[in-house]
Amino acid sequence: MRYITITIILLFILASCKNKNKIAADPDTYFTCSMDPQVVEYKPGKCPICKMDLTPVKKKKGEAKDELQLSEQQIQLGNIQTDTIRNGAIGDQLVLTATLNIDQTKTTSVSSRVMGRVERLFYKNKADYVKKGSPLYEIYSEDLNNAKQEYILALDKKKTFASERTIDFDQLIQSAKNKLVLWGLNESQITELAKSRKASSTTIFYSTAGGYITQLDIREGDYIMEGGSIIKLADLSSLWAEAQVYTTQLSEVEIGNWALVQLPDFDNKEFKGTIEFVNPEINPDTRINLIRVSIPNLANQLKPGMPAYVILKSLQRNTLTLPIDAVIRDGKGATVWVQSGKNTFKSVMVQTGLESGDRIEIKSGLKKGDIVVLAGAYLLHSEYVFKKGADPMAGHNH
Repeated sequence: MRYITITIILLFILASCKNKNKIAADPDTYFTCSMDPQVVEYKPGKCPICKMDLTPVKKKKGEAKDELQLSEQQIQLGNIQTDTIRNGAIGDQLVLTATLNIDQTKTTSVSSRVMGRVERLFYKNKADYVKKGSPLYEIYSEDLNNAKQEYILALDKKKTFASERTIDFDQLIQSAKNKLVLWGLNESQITELAKSRKASSTTIFYSTAGGYITQLDIREGDYIMEGGSIIKLADLSSLWAEAQVYTTQLSEVEIGNWALVQLPDFDNKEFKGTIEFVNPEINPDTRINLIRVSIPNLANQLKPGMPAYVILKSLQRNTLTLPIDAVIRDGKGATVWVQSGKNTFKSVMVQTGLESGDRIEIKSGLKKGDIVVLAGAYLLHSEYVFKKGADPMAGHNH
């Protein structure tokens, strides 16, 4: 009996030692590494990557599927910073990147009125300035020479048959003169022809507009057809500042509004202009639109191709604002992370508005008093995708 009692006592002691070494698994606790949060285990141990002891993390009972819970250590290491959203002033100005271009409404194309051979060009280089009324090119044209002879002949006949009443020589003269005007001769050339009664074999044509040569289509010796292009001129007395604007910013843009064009090449000198054009068609791939601001070019200081900034100033308004870095944007929309409980965060879809400096307007999706993640939003996004296996935006109504 004595031996049986001793045996029972020994078995009880052994069972007690085993129970001490056995740790009951807690289904509401998992273990992770503070350095490598992708490591998730359901028992204590060491991280297989950095060999540090795993940290226990208590699961939140009843946690919603669209929420993410972090430990205090994860929040500290991830530099997760929050703040209460409140109203702020925004809308003082919108700055757009732009480029100076030729005002296409001030361009002129000079074409030939008659068919012939170009004997001489008075301007042979692009970017040369052509003054209005200056000689442009000299041409040999058989048709034009015949028209000159007809005009001289009509003048001679009127002088010779001055007493003849059956023929209206004035009408013949006017008809011949109209043909010369139609083919590009000016009044002084016709007057000189009537005075000298000598028709030269070539004819000089004068520029009907002033500007810089942007395109030179012929060379000396070329034959040109009636209506063929000679040169193209651009009047640079005013220029277009063409800027790209996102569709979310179009509410700040209206034709006729004043705008400032700032030129970094001129020590940020500002020129006042007006919005003259807003492209009615939006590129569906980039969701970018084009606007044009017309500015004066006094003394031709400004050159097409110069970089510029278009500044659209608007009235300040009091609205909900956030730092731009707090908003996660992609092709589906914009979201922010809000704190829904202690160490618990939730992704919320928002509608953004005007951007000014490092602030962005929140039109809808948040209300005054919400606690918003200002720093670490992208880390929360990545952690959610890793732990939940889904994009936090997937459940939002786009």
